[in-house]
Amino acid sequence: MCELGSGSVSLVSMAKRTLGTAGVRTVCFSYLFIHYALLVAYVARSSEILTNSLGIPLLESATLFSLAFGGLCYFGSQRVIGAVNGFLVFSIIASFTVLVVVASGNIQWSSLLETNFAAAPQSIPIIALSFVYQNVVPVLCTNLEGDLSKVRKAIVLGTAIPLALFLVWDAVILGTIPGFAESGTITDPLQQLRSSNGTVGPIVEAFSFLAIGTSYIGFVLGLTDFIADLLKLPSGQNKPLTYLVTLFPPLVLSLLDPEIFFKALDFAGTYGVLVLFGVFPAAMSWSERYSNDLEAPISPIVPGGKLTLSFVMGGALLVIFSEVFKDIMCSYKD
Repeated sequence: MCELGSGSVSLVSMAKRTLGTAGVRTVCFSYLFIHYALLVAYVARSSEILTNSLGIPLLESATLFSLAFGGLCYFGSQRVIGAVNGFLVFSIIASFTVLVVVASGNIQWSSLLETNFAAAPQSIPIIALSFVYQNVVPVLCTNLEGDLSKVRKAIVLGTAIPLALFLVWDAVILGTIPGFAESGTITDPLQQLRSSNGTVGPIVEAFSFLAIGTSYIGFVLGLTDFIADLLKLPSGQNKPLTYLVTLFPPLVLSLLDPEIFFKALDFAGTYGVLVLFGVFPAAMSWSERYSNDLEAPISPIVPGGKLTLSFVMGGALLVIFSEVFKDIMCSYKD
């Protein structure tokens, strides 16, 4: 921040400093890939919910969702968007609480002792995707004026709270659906929960739709800003083009393959998140600490040296290449 003389530092500027032009291009591609993949997943899932609830065709439900939430981002002021997003978050918390209370009444505690370690590696991309917040860390550092103690506290607490909610949710799923942990097939846990307890169906649909809605808003705003900056569009003249480029492709792709929800999540977690937030941060940190090309390498402010950074990069690459191998083998068999 001091070197650039700016109050904010982006992933692109960090990559440019530490990894050069090739690093910047890969970061840009990964960023776009993650956002488009997730927007496709959000439109696909939300349109499915609207179709089941309102009885309208997928084309109409997907278009309705995209226009409603995309229109909010396009026409709404920052204050209006913040108010709507705040209402959605409050509704998510309320529906999550009700869902856990209702569903937990059927928990079989013995089911929580069941294990299936063979299935664990398949969850890594989704786990990585579930804890993606690294793209807002530069903004966080700016807002907290570079106070290291406050930044650490925000990151630790910001990770711990969702982790606790995920553990509660996993306990409800694994404890409510007998034999779910031992199943060798990949299924939708929400669908399983709906079929095992008819009461939770509407709550699950409401919770899912609200969660998708607030995530969709954040990704649309982030991607439109990124595209405007990438294309160097003049301020105030970029809205129509950037929103068209942001909203239209996910809408079309979700309609071409209505079952794309899990595929998009898996691809985003494996090939987007693990590259952008697994390989690249470790590579940038390595360059900052040990490169002789930088004029003023910074001192480490978090523990761990070359061994830790190698473990992070190696672990991310291992998952990526294992998924590539699996996809190639599946395509070969087909």
